[in-house]
Amino acid sequence: MQSKVKIPSGIKLLIRRSCNAVLKDEGIAYPVEISVSLIDNNEIRKINYEYRGIDQETDVLSFPLFEKGQHKQLTSDEHPISLGDIVLSMEKAYSQSELYNHSLQREIAFLTVHSMLHLLGYDHEEGGLQEVYIREKEETILTKLGLPRGFNYVSDDE
Repeated sequence: MQSKVKIPSGIKLLIRRSCNAVLKDEGIAYPVEISVSLIDNNEIRKINYEYRGIDQETDVLSFPLFEKGQHKQLTSDEHPISLGDIVLSMEKAYSQSELYNHSLQREIAFLTVHSMLHLLGYDHEEGGLQEVYIREKEETILTKLGLPRGFNYVSDDE
């Protein structure tokens, strides 16, 4: 849903793998559905203002359909449970990958994992132990995906 940034091949598969890694880590074996939109900074700024009253771009927004754990009460082996929507700014992902000196793949996987945890009810807005816990979960999942902190596909020799 954006044309400002070229989406490299494999990104959609990486997003799917990231979503599945979170579900596996959380022990969710029933079918779920997640909507993921890749947009630009202008669009995410509009959405951020409309839903959060914050008039600035951000990297990713999560729109969960349930409170923490509530989705488990609706499990079904036949029909997927919709967990919610993820809206990710590709422009912001590119700029943050450069800022943090890691690959675009690492950044997109991080943003997807982070957002998935929000869809499952995790929150870090108040800081403290909740923030430490969600950061640890993110890094555990990213390591399982082969994208640990400090990992970069680009060699310094290039």
